Amino acid sequence: MPRRQMHMTGADGAALRAALRELRTELGVPAHFPAAVLAEAEHAAAHPRLPDLDSTDIPLFTIDPPSSVDLDQAMHLAKRPAGGYRVHYAIADVAAFVTPGGPLDAEARRRVTTLYFPDERIPLHPAALSEDAASLLPDRTRPALLWRFDLDPDGRVETADVRRALVRSRAKLDYDRVQKAIDTGTAEEPLALLQDIGRLREALEQERGGISLNVPEQEVVEHDGTYSLAYRAPLPADGWNAQISLMTGMAAADLMLATGTGILRTLPSAPDGAVGRLRRAAKALRIDWPHHVPYAELVRSLDPHRPAHAAFLQECTALLRGAGYTVFTGGETPDPAIHSAVAAPYAHCTAPLRRLADRYAGELCVAAVAGAEPPQWAVAALDALPREMAEGTRLANTVERESVDLVEAAVLKDRVGETFEATVIDVNDHEPLVGTVHLEDPAVVGRIESATLALPLGDRIRVRLTEADPGTAKILFAPV
Repeated sequence: MPRRQMHMTGADGAALRAALRELRTELGVPAHFPAAVLAEAEHAAAHPRLPDLDSTDIPLFTIDPPSSVDLDQAMHLAKRPAGGYRVHYAIADVAAFVTPGGPLDAEARRRVTTLYFPDERIPLHPAALSEDAASLLPDRTRPALLWRFDLDPDGRVETADVRRALVRSRAKLDYDRVQKAIDTGTAEEPLALLQDIGRLREALEQERGGISLNVPEQEVVEHDGTYSLAYRAPLPADGWNAQISLMTGMAAADLMLATGTGILRTLPSAPDGAVGRLRRAAKALRIDWPHHVPYAELVRSLDPHRPAHAAFLQECTALLRGAGYTVFTGGETPDPAIHSAVAAPYAHCTAPLRRLADRYAGELCVAAVAGAEPPQWAVAALDALPREMAEGTRLANTVERESVDLVEAAVLKDRVGETFEATVIDVNDHEPLVGTVHLEDPAVVGRIESATLALPLGDRIRVRLTEADPGTAKILFAPV
């Protein structure tokens, strides 16, 4: 089963943190930045390449988890006098600090993406940039790529523009605070419009056949020296915020396609077998999926707060496998060009502090709007980017998978022999005695092996924990 995003809350756990440090060593995760990289970062932080355009009068705000300090995006939302909306969306300008071919650039190409462990973040760029000089922190003037969108009353993009500008965020908000303010009617208009625009963009996504998965995050929570696991279901504000990013990624793709040079994030359509497997999972989880109902319509009807629905949404992430990057130059037609979940051409361009490819996409978009030739350093890097991003994404996925396995084993290590309520959500087609169970409390998904009886797909059963070894990150259940 695809794994959950995860973070730790609560007090430190020495044993678990030691195991996570060992995991980082095993995976060859870089522990420190080389001295030359840190030196360049410090110099760049003090001497960035600043744009001429001053847009610090726009009262931008950011929406991120409370603990985040690497802030890639800031926005401002307004109604247009003639109807519709204007969206300003600022993206951290990493290229203002990173010199092509220098130590910072080489280290970023080696790291490719920020890695998230439950207890620690391994950043793409040194903290002097990612947590300070390049981050869109409140009340700090920063260089940015400032997008401006004019939307019609239905939320469709009429015009899109991006250029370098100095910006200044006014507030750092988090999702819970945003949701509460909107729900209680206390949000002022720039923030209150997030719901209006977000819902319009969600309707357009549905119209074009796109789908956003509201996959719950798994949290590791400490209580008096013991650990538990729980799910955090995304809030509506998470989705509305994501729609602004998706809109920007689609606009970036269109700009690059129009100029004939760029890098797209692509995803082929799911094979028939994958959808068939999802139908079996829906049946196992007692989710009604009539044959005439499209997959996207079913997913939009699900409530991630319900355990069975949350488990099914995790299964749905299997359809995102096969995503990659498609590069095109010289006016050639890219193949593939569509991201099937977005149901449109799409590009990663809104997280340059955390993802390598976004810096290049942003640079190509700025050149496209200016009617200028894209910088040679950006074009020269394109051919290698799909391979670099694939390797970096593979490592990030391994980090996530191994971290979850390790934490689940650590959480359950003192409970071997106990019984739990569980749902059989998967049975091996060739080995009906082997499958997967989903526990609601704690929020664990693990392997089950039966000695004699075939596992009852979709049934709630009592299971006994027979193995939980943090050393091997392995857990195993057996039916009672």
